[in-house]
Amino acid sequence: MIIVHAGSEVVPFSKTGGLADVLGSLPLSLAKKGHDVLIVSPLYKSVAEKFRPEKQNISFSIRLNDQVIPATIYSIKINEHATAYFIGNDALFMRDGLYVDKNGIDYPDNAKRFIFFSRSVLELIKQLNSKPDVIHTHDWQAGLVPVYMKTLYRNYFSGTASVFTIHNIGYQGLFWHFDMPLTGLGWEHFTSDGLEFYGKLSLLKAGSVFADAVTTVSPTYSKEILTPEFGYRMDGVLKTRKPDLFGILNGVDYEQWNPEHDRFIPHQYSADTLEVKQDNKMTLNRMFNLDESAAPVIGMITRLAQQKGIDLILEAMGRIISMGFKFVLLGSGDKPYEEKIKDAAARYNGRMSVKIGFDNSLAHLIEAGADIFLMPSVYEPCGLNQMYSLKYGTVPVVRSTGGLNDTVMEYNPSSEKGNGFKFKDQSADQMLSALKKAMDVYHDKQRWLRLLKACMLYDFSWDRSAADYELLYKAYAIKSYLHGHRSSYT
Repeated sequence: MIIVHAGSEVVPFSKTGGLADVLGSLPLSLAKKGHDVLIVSPLYKSVAEKFRPEKQNISFSIRLNDQVIPATIYSIKINEHATAYFIGNDALFMRDGLYVDKNGIDYPDNAKRFIFFSRSVLELIKQLNSKPDVIHTHDWQAGLVPVYMKTLYRNYFSGTASVFTIHNIGYQGLFWHFDMPLTGLGWEHFTSDGLEFYGKLSLLKAGSVFADAVTTVSPTYSKEILTPEFGYRMDGVLKTRKPDLFGILNGVDYEQWNPEHDRFIPHQYSADTLEVKQDNKMTLNRMFNLDESAAPVIGMITRLAQQKGIDLILEAMGRIISMGFKFVLLGSGDKPYEEKIKDAAARYNGRMSVKIGFDNSLAHLIEAGADIFLMPSVYEPCGLNQMYSLKYGTVPVVRSTGGLNDTVMEYNPSSEKGNGFKFKDQSADQMLSALKKAMDVYHDKQRWLRLLKACMLYDFSWDRSAADYELLYKAYAIKSYLHGHRSSYT
């Protein structure tokens, strides 16, 4: 098949979150299967300066209301079957941040930027004279692509299937209704059945309503977003798409996250050399200025936000330390949480340590050196760190939501089945109970060793996820092909 992936960030070129990891891995896994894959993303300042993609002899203009905005195309050939294309416009994309300025404030023209991007994706495909079987778009920044495929560009793409992935329904691309003319679509599309969402223009809703198939990043999350608790007012819309809504678990890039050949950790190890993990633990203790005791270390790598369960951590930290744990955290986010978590670390100096910010090498060391990885998220569409942790023999303790529920199976000490510990409610007491279970097994050294070895055998590679997407693409590509030919015939 010919498959196009379009999204606002893609590893290694640009990244603010997990979306970039998906776009950096899933298309390449599909290319390994022999499909021809095009990846389309904006040409940000960081991409242009660091990667210097090759300028193509392709340019066009997009009309947004009363403006005609030019696009210049750049590309990087990744391998025989995969090419990354970048939509260039200096005024829109040549900025230091992808979506926000240096103060963390959304760019006021984000609607204009990503409406332009969505139109440009389809214009680029036309200019390449490509006839894709599937166009797979990701999150609100590319949410208008499926709309345009069925409206302004319907003749060209009548036989092409559209797939739209919701990575986090909490981010919906909401803009005031006066931005609607930028889309080039008539006001007849600004309805409760179309792009209107509580009086605003929603680009996430646009993709969710118009795409042939809608996916999200784990089976449990695909069910959660149909409920008022997790649907962020979009649950009613998504219930109408239920026959075409699928949950496909994100995968892990084991080229980057594997303790056997991880270049970021001082001591590589495998399931057969797990004793070496203790050397990484000693390095982790020193890096975070923790005492040298043999106490189990809990690790967290997280965004400091309410969604990630930071309130539970702050509430329970005294009891976590009194249970005999040490605790390390790497992350950044909301300033009040940053200050509170630093204050807690100062109170428990030597037993708790925090580093504000993000450091990739430190993230790898935490995975390799911690005994337990804690993820008490309020909601977690997929989550990757719990899957990284399993590969590193670091036992996950998680709240049973979203992808955390799909990847962590409760450990049973009697049968020795399972790979971690879970708790259901957003409750400090339940979280502490799960940590207590982990602590009890930790003190049974032989049982703990068998658990770590079992954890490391789990396979959450992108190959598995790509196979699921491949089946989905084929089913909807056939439908679109037949529909397109019927339309041509009639």
